[in-house]
Amino acid sequence: MRQKNMFYCTECGNEMPKWAGKCPACGAWNTIVEQPETPRAAGKGGKPRSALAARRACPVMELETDEEIRFSTGMGELDRVLGGGAVKGSLVLVGGAPGIGKSTLMLQICNKLSETCKILYVSGEESEHQLKLRARRLHVESGNLYVVSETSLGGVLESVAAEQPDVLIVDSIQTLYNESLDSPAGSVSQVKDCTMALMQLAKGQGGATVFVIGHVNKEGSIAGPKVLEHMVDCVLYFEGDQHTSYRILRAAKNRFGATNEIGVFEMRDEGLTEVENPSEMLLSGRPEGAPGTCVTCVMEGMRPVLAEIQALVVTSAGGNPRRTSNGFDYNRAAMLLAVLEKRGGLKVSACDAYLNIIGGLSLDEPAADLAAVTALASSYLDRPIPNDLVAIGEVGLTGELRTVNHLAQRISEVRRLGFRKCIIPAHRTASLGSFPGLELLPVRNIGEAIRAALRPSE
Repeated sequence: MRQKNMFYCTECGNEMPKWAGKCPACGAWNTIVEQPETPRAAGKGGKPRSALAARRACPVMELETDEEIRFSTGMGELDRVLGGGAVKGSLVLVGGAPGIGKSTLMLQICNKLSETCKILYVSGEESEHQLKLRARRLHVESGNLYVVSETSLGGVLESVAAEQPDVLIVDSIQTLYNESLDSPAGSVSQVKDCTMALMQLAKGQGGATVFVIGHVNKEGSIAGPKVLEHMVDCVLYFEGDQHTSYRILRAAKNRFGATNEIGVFEMRDEGLTEVENPSEMLLSGRPEGAPGTCVTCVMEGMRPVLAEIQALVVTSAGGNPRRTSNGFDYNRAAMLLAVLEKRGGLKVSACDAYLNIIGGLSLDEPAADLAAVTALASSYLDRPIPNDLVAIGEVGLTGELRTVNHLAQRISEVRRLGFRKCIIPAHRTASLGSFPGLELLPVRNIGEAIRAALRPSE
C-alpha cells in the first residue's frame, strides 16, 4: 500500500495537504514539517506527539474570560439571528434549498463588511466571471473583496495564506475536496475533513471569521455527516418557498447567542431586502369579513410576531374525515379538534379540517392554540371573526385556557399594530396593567372564547 505523507505545524499541530511557509492556523513561519501519515497515530486526535505534548491542562480559574469580539454584518436581520453580530474567529454554516438565496445573502453582506474587513470569497460552483455579474447586479463594488473559483482545499488554504483575509466565505462545502483523500467531493469523509480544516483555520491565532454554505437534502437537513453541525459554531437555515418572495432565516445552533431568533427577508430583483416589521408583512392581504381566519401573536426569540391562522371545516364526503395542517403541528391540530368537539360542543368529527399558517411561518408554541380553535369554530359555524380581534392562549384537554409567557409584550405588539380587541386567558389578567385603545377579553375556557369572538358587533 502506498504510504501518504502529510504536513504538520510544530506549533499548533495543524494538518495540511501541502507545504507552506506560514501556518494558516496559528500564523507561525517555518514550522511546517513533513511526516508520514502512519506515525501520527501514536498521538490521539490525529496530531503528532510533539504537538500534543505542547498542550497541557490548566485550572479553569486561570483561563482568560475575555468577551468575544463582535462586528456587524451590515444586515440587521442577520445580526439578530447571530446574536448581535458575527463573532471573530467563528465558523458559521448557512444551509438552505437550492435557489433560496444563500449565495445572494453572503455576497450582499460583503458590501458592508468590505468597508472595514478584507474578504475572500471562495466559490466552487461559479466562475469569477459569474461572480462578477452577480456582484454587479447586487451593486457590490469594493477593493477589499477578493474572489477565487477553487474547489481544492489546498488551493483555498494557499489563497488564505496569501491574502490573509478577515472574513472567509466558502460556497459551498460540498464542492470542496482534499487531494489526499480518495473519495469524491461531497462525500462524508471529504465534507468532514474539509470542515475540520476550516475550523482549525478559524480557531487559530488571529483566525478569520468563516462562513460556509451547505446544501440540504430532500429531507430538509444539511447534506453530509451530522457531525458537520457539531463542528461549527453556528448553524443557520434559510427557509422559504421559491414561489413566494419572502425568506426566513433561523438559527438551529448558536454558541454565541440564542437559537430562537428569526430574520425575515424579501427577495427582489436587486437582491434580498430586510423586513423590519414581519407582522405587517404576514397580515398584508388579509380578507375582511371571511369566516375561518384569526390572528395570534407568537414569540420568535424576543420578537413578537403576529400571524394569521386560516381554517376550513367542511362536511366529509367519505367515511374517514381528512385532517391537513400546513405550518401547524399535525398532532396538536388533531388534539384541538377533539377538544373542540368534546368541550366546545361542535360536531367536527364528521368534517374535513384544514389548517394553514399564512406567510410560511411554522407555529410550534402553545400560544397559537386559542386562535386555531377560534378559526376552526368560525369556519364550522360560518360566522366571521372581527378583523380587529386577536386571540392568544394555550388550550388544555379539559377546554381550559392557560396563560403564556411574555403576555404583556405580546399585547403591546397587538396594540401597536392597531387591533382593538384581544382574547386572553383570565388567569393573571389583573397583573397586566392597562393598554389604552385595546379591549382585553379574559376568558376561562374555549366556550367563552368562541362566544366572545363570534358575538355580533355592537
